[in-house]
Amino acid sequence: MSSALTFDPIRLPEACQVLRQEVRAFLAEEIAMGTFDPTGASIGNDDNARAFAKRVAAKGWIGMTWPKKYGGRERSFLERYVVTEECRIANAPVSVFFTADRQSGPTIIKYGSEKIKQSILPRIVQGELHFCIGMSEPGSGSDLFAAKTKATKTDGGYLINGTKIWTSNAHKADYMIGLFRTSASTKENRRHGLTSFLVDMKTAGISCNPIGQMSGLREFNEVVFQDAFIPDDHVLGEIDGAWKQATTELAYERSGPERFLETYYVLTELVRAVGPDPDTRSAEGIGRLVAQLHTLRRMSVSVAGMLEAGKEPVVESSIVKDLGTVWEQELPAKVRSLAAFIEPVPGNQPPLARRLAFATKVAPKLTIQGGTTEVLRGIIARGLGLR
Repeated sequence: MSSALTFDPIRLPEACQVLRQEVRAFLAEEIAMGTFDPTGASIGNDDNARAFAKRVAAKGWIGMTWPKKYGGRERSFLERYVVTEECRIANAPVSVFFTADRQSGPTIIKYGSEKIKQSILPRIVQGELHFCIGMSEPGSGSDLFAAKTKATKTDGGYLINGTKIWTSNAHKADYMIGLFRTSASTKENRRHGLTSFLVDMKTAGISCNPIGQMSGLREFNEVVFQDAFIPDDHVLGEIDGAWKQATTELAYERSGPERFLETYYVLTELVRAVGPDPDTRSAEGIGRLVAQLHTLRRMSVSVAGMLEAGKEPVVESSIVKDLGTVWEQELPAKVRSLAAFIEPVPGNQPPLARRLAFATKVAPKLTIQGGTTEVLRGIIARGLGLR
């Protein structure tokens, strides 16, 4: 069944513009304090990142769309969009709270027990909890419905056995929201048999093995479960029916500005390097890149508006993620090409060269995280009735 694509031309209201200035001022103070480097990768250290999360929490910018009874502020998705966009443009170290704020918290709000909500959500809002997502597996990648990691019923809960892979920051996470197989799929419905669980990462039987990257960052992990016990009250939603909520969760994960801003700093550095009077070639190239970026941003803001309206824009968010990650992956090479004819003014080129070197190493992972390009295009094709 096909669905009509909708990207409404949403404009950010005045409240968002006021908030944007507040966020910029906060980030400028953090940069002045030396919290992070806005011109490149914010590797930093865990203590810095956790302290930064606490200061963001004090501003009320974590869980800001959530119900007040769980510590949220009941602000709009468009306001949250502004905070996310400014943090990403500034290259702020948001890893401690970002996954929990973007998708784990909303999943718990919708599918968790009241006990879990009261226990977990206020701690996320306070910047205390770091979440990861356990979906992809060896041999199946982003094909979530091929998951084989089993959750076997036992007294008082489930025993988890199997492996998740490409799990971002699992080695630092306090909790995972994982998708595990509780029953076999059927010929009629291969989506059947998956259940979502809240997993305490300190549980016995869970180990995290690093997956190396050219960038030198420790980010991706292989997470191995060996008879890891998960209590019954950590089940999120319907037993065997998690495919419904997984697709909703991915609408949150795949549509934000983080899906096209990860290598953005090389574009701003190119603009600095070419100066206020670029030659025709540089001006045309930068103009083209900025126009593409603006288009991606308009689409992303539109999806934020749909989430604000309570919709589940799964196809639209997949399009944003597909186009956005391809764009940010290709950006370092395009910037390198445009930078080839920059005048060799003393001190002008080395900063750009350093940031390009790092971005080039980061770029290969971008079309993997959050769902591979191939899987996303399958989702889009189904949404358009093409398969």
